Amino acid sequence: MSKLLDDEIRSQVRDVLSGMVHPVEIIFFGNQSEPCEYCEDTRQLLEEVTSLSDKLTLQVFDLNKDAVLATQYGVDKTPGFVILGKSADNLDDYGIRYAGIPAGHEFTSLINDILIVSKRDSGLSPETREFLKNLNQKVLLQVFVTPSCPYCPRAVVLAHQMALESPMVEAEMIEAMEFSSLADQFNVSGVPHTVINSGKGEVVGAVPESHLVQKIREALA
Repeated sequence: MSKLLDDEIRSQVRDVLSGMVHPVEIIFFGNQSEPCEYCEDTRQLLEEVTSLSDKLTLQVFDLNKDAVLATQYGVDKTPGFVILGKSADNLDDYGIRYAGIPAGHEFTSLINDILIVSKRDSGLSPETREFLKNLNQKVLLQVFVTPSCPYCPRAVVLAHQMALESPMVEAEMIEAMEFSSLADQFNVSGVPHTVINSGKGEVVGAVPESHLVQKIREALA
C-alpha cells in the first residue's frame, strides 16, 4: 500500500508534533456494512499521522458494530472521528469532531487540532473565553468545507477551539462534497459555511472570533 504522506511531509509533521505536551487519542469510525468511499483513505491517513509521535494513539471502530460507542461520541457519519485528550486511563472528550477526510487544506486543521488538544489550551481571547465560560445552552457548530478551500481551516480550527474551551460546545468539520445532501439541507453554496444549532444561525466565510461569538449569541437569543 502506497503512503499518502511523502517523506518531506512526514518530516514536517513530525517536527510540528514534537511540540505536543499531553497525549492525544483519535477514535475513528468506519463502515463495513455500507459503501464508504473515503473510509480507507481516512483511516490510512490517521494511521500515518499517529505513527509520527509517541504521544498519539489511534483506535478504529465500526459505526454499526460499535453503535453504542459511536452514539457516545456523537458520530453519525462515516468516515468520522473524534480527537480526545488522554490522561492516565481517562479519555477527555472536548466535542471535536470530523466527518469526512481531512484532505487538502484540511490536513492543516487536523494537525492544528492535535496540537490544541495536546496543549489543553484553546488560545482564544479572554473575551471569547469569558463568553464561553458563561454559556448555559448547548451550541453545535457544523463547519462545511472542501479540500481545495484555503480559508476553511481557519473556520474549522476556530470552531474546535471553542469546543475545547467549553463543554457546552460541540464542533464538527463536514466535508461538503462527501455529505452533499446535508450541505444542500443547509443551503451551503460556498465554503467555509458554519451552521449554528442546525440552522438557528450561520456564518459564511472565515471570520474573526468576535464575529462568530456574535452570531452564536443571536442564534441562542
